[in-house]
Amino acid sequence: MEREKLLKELEFSFVRSSGPGGQNVNKVSTAVQLRFDVVNSKLLNKDVKEKILKKEKRRISKEGILVIEAKRFRTQEKNREDAVDRLIKIIQTASQKMKPRRPSKPTKQSKEKRLKEKKIKGEIKKLRSEKFKL
Repeated sequence: MEREKLLKELEFSFVRSSGPGGQNVNKVSTAVQLRFDVVNSKLLNKDVKEKILKKEKRRISKEGILVIEAKRFRTQEKNREDAVDRLIKIIQTASQKMKPRRPSKPTKQSKEKRLKEKKIKGEIKKLRSEKFKL
């Protein structure tokens, strides 16, 4: 996916950040809120959109807009890059195709172990019933 095309679909807003930074925190809006309209995006195919909507439920608004907050760094530019990188990572993981799971079969040894334990349990129960008949 081309970063330039993606940047055209993004909306950034800058807000005051909490955390360390001294008096600078009270004066400068360094935290970034990235907004990406997943539902109406022209870059993503239907399958990727569905995976993102399913996986990122708590970050997506009712209108289908994904909101990512970045406030790790003390500069707007670094936080902006961090938010974009996180969005790209979300898109990449949603784009990966999962291998179909092939069900495994129990091994010969595990089958034998299960049957042996079953026999032992049966013997114990049989002894219990004989004990009470006397």
